[in-house]
Amino acid sequence: MRERLTNWAGNIDFGARRVHRPRTFDELGEVVSAADRLRVLGSGHSFNRLADTDGDLISLAGMPRTVEISADRSTVRIDGGIRYGELATHLAAEGLAVHNMASLPHISVAGAIATATHGSGVRHGNLATAVSGLEILRADGSTTVLDRSHPDFTGAVVGLGALGVVTALTLDVVPAFELRQYVYENLPGQSLHAHLDEILSAGYSVSLFTRWTGTDIDQVWLKRAEPLTGDLFGARPADGPRHPVPGMPTVSCTEQGGVPGPWHERLPHFRMEFTPSSGEELQSEWHVPRTAALSAIEAVAGLRERVAAVLQVCEIRTIAADDLWLSPNHGRDSLALHFTWIADTDAVLPIVADLEKALAPFDARPHWGKIFTTAPADLRASYDRFADFTALVDRFDPQKTFANPYLETLLH
Repeated sequence: MRERLTNWAGNIDFGARRVHRPRTFDELGEVVSAADRLRVLGSGHSFNRLADTDGDLISLAGMPRTVEISADRSTVRIDGGIRYGELATHLAAEGLAVHNMASLPHISVAGAIATATHGSGVRHGNLATAVSGLEILRADGSTTVLDRSHPDFTGAVVGLGALGVVTALTLDVVPAFELRQYVYENLPGQSLHAHLDEILSAGYSVSLFTRWTGTDIDQVWLKRAEPLTGDLFGARPADGPRHPVPGMPTVSCTEQGGVPGPWHERLPHFRMEFTPSSGEELQSEWHVPRTAALSAIEAVAGLRERVAAVLQVCEIRTIAADDLWLSPNHGRDSLALHFTWIADTDAVLPIVADLEKALAPFDARPHWGKIFTTAPADLRASYDRFADFTALVDRFDPQKTFANPYLETLLH
């Protein structure tokens, strides 16, 4: 009987014939060599069919953990199944850190990197920019090792799982650091328009949360090393812990109130030891150039009532430019507009299409693992190295072992 498997949110029933969970490298090699169609499943925190397959799925979660710090303590080599929370615990014990983390420490490192998932900060690249090396097990059983000196490297890092099984990654690390997390409420709309760059630059990481029910920003989450007092451009400090979605229990959120703490307990919005929500949600996200930030925000505001009707919360944050071929931040500092929707696909999809139309003048690039309706041709046109990526996929996987219907539509 075929195992029923869904993504984290439950909106995708995977069509895999079977799910493999190897526990050794020999078992992994046997699965790959025997497969005609295979996709790697990370933590399942995606909302479209990018990770789905008409063949087999394979999870690396049961593989041996690898956390090898280099002699000069500038990099760490990790396995392809580790999650950020696990990695953070190991690094913190060694007095080290990664430069950025996503809101959820529960997601797999390799999966987040393959889709250019990001943290936040005007000076900080997305999670994939920390990669300095990767090891890819290909369908023919060979392993390709790439580093920043290799011409294929910047194409392979954000690889959408199309090149092979990423069995190991090498990440840049930095000395461990402390941060404080502050939450401010009711940022006036006029302050947002007059001081957007200053607000977004006020911390190591800054997130703005709104339900689009009015002109004000509901919450500003600001993470920085230095203490803060008083208001923030008219926003008042919260009088206690907050959850980004009003009414949700705050116990799952990382500590607030300006209490200093280690990087891995402040950069994520949610604690590793708690499930941040039930998964009863859908997500979309678009990246626009930071130079168009206010115009893009105004474009979304033009759909305020329709968006608010199916929205749980919207997060607005920044990411620095990079050179990774399929990163939404390729070649431009970006503003990300992230939407957490109610769990109703039929109600959400028309709004997604309307948002895409409103954001099209700003060359908005959707997050690869979220819900979007952008035509494949338009997606390809948004990336000047897309044809190079397609050629890279053809070279790495000529038999299309790691393809699926979703990717085949996208790439060709």
